[in-house]
Amino acid sequence: MTDKQLAEFFVEQRVLVPSQAEDVLSEVELNGKTVAQAMIDGGFTDEPGFYQTIADGLGTDFIDLTQREIAPEILRFIPSGLARLHGALPIEMSGTTLRIALVDPFDPHAAEDLRFALGKDIQVVVSPPDQIEELIKQHYGSDTTSMDEVLKQLGEAGELLQLRERDGEAAVEAEANATPIIRFVDLILYQAIQDRASDIHFEPFENEFKIRYRVDGALYEMSPPPRHLALPVISRVKVMANMNIAERRLPQDGRIQKHIAGRSVDLRVSTLPTQFGESLVLRVLDRSIVNLDLEALGMPDYIYNFLLEIIERPNGIFIATGPTGSGKTTTLYSCLRKINTIDSKLITAEEPVEYDLEGIVQVPVNDGIGLTFARVLRSFLRQDPDRIMIGETRDLETAQIAIQASLTGHLVFTTLHTNDAPGAITRLIDMGVEPFLISSTLEAVLGQRLLRSICRQCRATYHPSDALLAELGISRGEIGDKQFFYGKGCDACNNTGYKGRKGIYELLKITDPLRELINERAPTVTIKQKAIELGMVTLRQDGLRSIFAGDTTIEEVLRYT
Repeated sequence: MTDKQLAEFFVEQRVLVPSQAEDVLSEVELNGKTVAQAMIDGGFTDEPGFYQTIADGLGTDFIDLTQREIAPEILRFIPSGLARLHGALPIEMSGTTLRIALVDPFDPHAAEDLRFALGKDIQVVVSPPDQIEELIKQHYGSDTTSMDEVLKQLGEAGELLQLRERDGEAAVEAEANATPIIRFVDLILYQAIQDRASDIHFEPFENEFKIRYRVDGALYEMSPPPRHLALPVISRVKVMANMNIAERRLPQDGRIQKHIAGRSVDLRVSTLPTQFGESLVLRVLDRSIVNLDLEALGMPDYIYNFLLEIIERPNGIFIATGPTGSGKTTTLYSCLRKINTIDSKLITAEEPVEYDLEGIVQVPVNDGIGLTFARVLRSFLRQDPDRIMIGETRDLETAQIAIQASLTGHLVFTTLHTNDAPGAITRLIDMGVEPFLISSTLEAVLGQRLLRSICRQCRATYHPSDALLAELGISRGEIGDKQFFYGKGCDACNNTGYKGRKGIYELLKITDPLRELINERAPTVTIKQKAIELGMVTLRQDGLRSIFAGDTTIEEVLRYT
């Protein structure tokens, strides 16, 4: 449940009146409290009362775990991987029903998944989440032990899981739903979420089955499971995503919505037929770790202040540009959230809709049924919008309608795939857009990249070589007494030396001198030189700012700029 839904639940239970619910939500937003803490601090309830109300509303019991000893034989009903994955703690066996406390008692999928995986009837009871999490940590071992335990089960079940072609699709489906396979896939998802992975790759090769995570833009391989598990594991993910498991010759797309480790996570699933089976990639959209506040993007002050001004303009086009995975959509979402007020109508066209933004009308583009960006945009103009976001401008038709929208009094946000900000102008001209239309509607282009940040736990200083400085384009004399940092590698960053990512930016403001160059169809190089003359800070220069601030390394800046 979102905080808003939880507050509404307490209004339904007559613990709060609507005005008090608003006070609680503003306290949550302003001071970062939980709904429970805000209600207790506001004197609306006490902790037992808060959880008793939830239990009453769900028609179950409230159990204070500090007053109860859980028998070891009860704990053995749920394997450690599943307990951590779902935030589930077994409490007692009542007849044939296992009573469990869930970190999120409102999550219907967790109880259903556990019933399916354990083969038992499940009754959810309510307990304080911090008590549940503490006991899960206390009673269940580390991640690695549970992974070893599941792999051992898979080894034992190996004979059953060896696919026999003559058994056909029924066998594949049975294997995909076998308990060890379910546990193994759930555990992979849990571990990926814990490691803050953005993508999970399942890749079958001739003699091995690789599973890799992408964390902070870099890929890491986990210990590979046996090759014969490729088909049941990939089939299990397809079952979860409601995809056709019998179709292995064509690419497919799907979506999984799941509560993992107490967090609501959206997984986009994509399959690709290869020589040795289907390659499957999950894109992880974890709402809880994405901060869509414009202030949190770490932009230089002059760019942040300019964006605050540009997003209030009545019309024009603002483009965010950069390669895939450079944070363009996050930047545009943050801009939209800033101007998402009662007095303006916002519509987006995206492929796919990455995050649900409350109060904004979001339309998923679907080329398969002819619902292209251009077609959606034509309908947009009849929906009386004030601001429009287009996920990506790919073709002339989309660009023309965006320009038309801008000329008729709408502010348009969009993204392009170019190497730098000045390249966006040339890309639009290459698409076939008339230069005079670009110069009269384009307000600014923001080029960006995401660089890995040095881990704060193991950060250390060093002296870079002259060759490395030469690659960066600076001499030893220019750096003076500035320090350079790198990450040694520690447990906190999985011995990579990096943890998290931060943006570097270049802002191209479209001024009159640049408009003249655009109208003359000047090449990218000329536009870039003029922009630098007029004060544009390039991506490389902004990268230097991050190096000297001790946020990233020379290698990262050279890699991305």
